[in-house]
Amino acid sequence: MYEQFKSRAEGVSAEVHRFATAAEALSFLVGFLQEQGVTDRDGQYGVVAACPFLDRVDQTQLAAIPRLWFEVTRERAAAAKVGISQVDWAVADTGTLVQDATAIDKRLVSTLPSIHVALIETDGLRPDMPAWLADIRPEQAAYIAMITGPSRTADIERVLTIGVHGPERLVIVFIDQMGGTN
Repeated sequence: MYEQFKSRAEGVSAEVHRFATAAEALSFLVGFLQEQGVTDRDGQYGVVAACPFLDRVDQTQLAAIPRLWFEVTRERAAAAKVGISQVDWAVADTGTLVQDATAIDKRLVSTLPSIHVALIETDGLRPDMPAWLADIRPEQAAYIAMITGPSRTADIERVLTIGVHGPERLVIVFIDQMGGTN
């Protein structure tokens, strides 16, 4: 199922990575942020929405990155280069991520920065939409976001444009064992 998701997501220009542990994912994330130049310079910020992943890793590595904000505001998210959030499910047959985005910080970090890094526990992978629908409880989620690849539109003279209505780059990080590293 993972390979199907990866193939579908990469088919719409997402980048997909998989790690066995939260510690390995954290190492990738720190390296990725450094590679992207997340620093204290204008326009090079990063924002992270509160999520279970943060509770399970040693945050000192992330806290050492200048201007990686853990308190998300609209202004910070709009000025950020990278936004990081955890999503709840992935749908293999379409390469779609599904997030309970009731919390405003999740919406801000997944839509305003030019790069969205989506963290997901591998056991959140479902084969198709009917399987996902069996899991969702609409009364518990006021805002569901479905993300299939980076933002794209072709409504301007039928020319495909990336990043007009959201991030121009989507990096998906699957984590097999989310257990703590502290």
